[in-house]
Amino acid sequence: MESYYLDWANLLLRWLHVITAIAWIGASFYFVMLDSSLEKPKDQESLDKGVGGEQWAVHGGGFYNAQKYAVSPKKLPDHLHWSYWESYSTWLSGFALFSVSYLWNASTYLIDKSKMDWSPGAAIGVALAFFVVFWMVYDTICQVFGKRKNGDGIVGFLLFLFICFASWLACHWFAGRAAFLLVGAMLATTMSANVFFWIIPGQRKNVAALRAGQPVDPIHGIRGKQRSVHNTYFTLPVLFAMLSGHYSFTYTHPHNWLVLVAIMLGGALIRQFFVVRHHWKLGRASHPLPYALVGVAILVGVIVLLKPQPAAPVEASAAAPAVSFAQVQPLVQQHCLACHGAQVQMKNVRLDSPELIAKNAQAIYQQVTVTKIMPMGNATGMTEADRALIGRWFQEGAKTH
Repeated sequence: MESYYLDWANLLLRWLHVITAIAWIGASFYFVMLDSSLEKPKDQESLDKGVGGEQWAVHGGGFYNAQKYAVSPKKLPDHLHWSYWESYSTWLSGFALFSVSYLWNASTYLIDKSKMDWSPGAAIGVALAFFVVFWMVYDTICQVFGKRKNGDGIVGFLLFLFICFASWLACHWFAGRAAFLLVGAMLATTMSANVFFWIIPGQRKNVAALRAGQPVDPIHGIRGKQRSVHNTYFTLPVLFAMLSGHYSFTYTHPHNWLVLVAIMLGGALIRQFFVVRHHWKLGRASHPLPYALVGVAILVGVIVLLKPQPAAPVEASAAAPAVSFAQVQPLVQQHCLACHGAQVQMKNVRLDSPELIAKNAQAIYQQVTVTKIMPMGNATGMTEADRALIGRWFQEGAKTH
């Protein structure tokens, strides 16, 4: 019953996480587009009010005029719309999902004993440390180098190197699927921390100064814009990391950390195409197509050059006898029943009878012989000979008698 309720918790939290992430990413993409598409107002009234840029848009049968003030409006309205709960709710739901899916079953989903044979508590502690340490290093890089001339380029280069190192470390310490998710969650934590520690506090200080009739310190707007831009480049890499768990050919590759870094870099370059595109349409930047072409080329390169090797054909010599169910059933009992037996039925899969094994034969073959992602983290030490035996049994008809 515990597995049943955990599956429901996983489903509902995943649903909530996707909904809140759509809201946050949608708002982020919209404001980046808006900020990049602003034109100088042509009417004197807007200029006199201090409007630095505006955008006219049409949507849903109506016309909209969004205006951005160069520094601040002379008077604030009573009601201001704030965008921050989308970020917080996305992180909270994501962390809850990560806890239910990986931390709760650390021995199964987080630990790969062939990489690091540590206790669940140690693995959980190190995984959580990724979130904290990456944020601290990232924040230090931004504060130390972000104010310098060409600081954005220096920050971007140092962050790329640190993300490469973190990806390498995660993929050498944790199970591949967990490592990809951990790197994505690490970046997502930094995105939400940017909102919590810098963007919203800076905006609150500006609002408080305006309401008190005091001058606004422009540093808050500059810093908030910097962190917001970083967030938009993290978005596509984070989304890939979150989706990769459904595609074992990415995280089971022998050089999986390179696969992760390459695809995240491709995603960031494709995001750059869309950011620059808004400036290009207004004649403020060169054509952004090269960013997209390089990004797509990297993705194609990953597909062609780093693709997982296909599983070797499971063949027996002409003299080899057919594999009997009596040979397969002990392997299922030893390697599968801890998670798919009468007491625990992960993913609602049960394999404790010949009939249930026959019913799930296709899935067993796919997970054990082809992708080799089960047993999770190979915690039970299944050998290549065991996998080949199950593969032959399936190809010979998966008979149970």
